[in-house]
Amino acid sequence: MSVEQFEFFDIANPCIGVCENGPNGMCKGCFRKREERQYWNSLNNDVKRQIVQACQIRKRRAQQKGKTGAEDTDQSPQGDLF
Repeated sequence: MSVEQFEFFDIANPCIGVCENGPNGMCKGCFRKREERQYWNSLNNDVKRQIVQACQIRKRRAQQKGKTGAEDTDQSPQGDLF
């Protein structure tokens, strides 16, 4: 039997106010894909949590690529969330 955990607080929007698309369509500020930004308010907390985790991974990858000069070819760690 599965017990559903109640969320007391919504998952915070990861936007940091940069709001500039990179060449791959991801925001340079929060690292969300276009669809993730567009539908944020209608997503459930489980999906929002997955997106936030994916953004953290994307940010680390971008920082590593910046240090090595590698080309940005983002592949979401979990595939597309939509």
